[in-house]
Amino acid sequence: MESATFPHDLVHLQAAWNSTYDALAAPCPSTENTALRRRLIRLSTRLWWHPYWSGPGRGPAARQELRTRGRASEGLPVNRETTHLTEQEQ
Repeated sequence: MESATFPHDLVHLQAAWNSTYDALAAPCPSTENTALRRRLIRLSTRLWWHPYWSGPGRGPAARQELRTRGRASEGLPVNRETTHLTEQEQ
């Protein structure tokens, strides 16, 4: 399979989703769990309906590759202009 080229904002969204999921899955409960769940839902919605997915040949394998790339790029700073998350959601 040919490697997909993902838009930077999509990779940053996936990295933000991964870090939010990890924070929510942490063993010690937090008072921020409700905010984290809401953020995860917003990020999930934005990932699922991103315009990139409307192109041809962008199915489950591409989504899995995005998850892998999002994990690899978690050290990168998230560009707030492309993820459109408020300070409260950060």
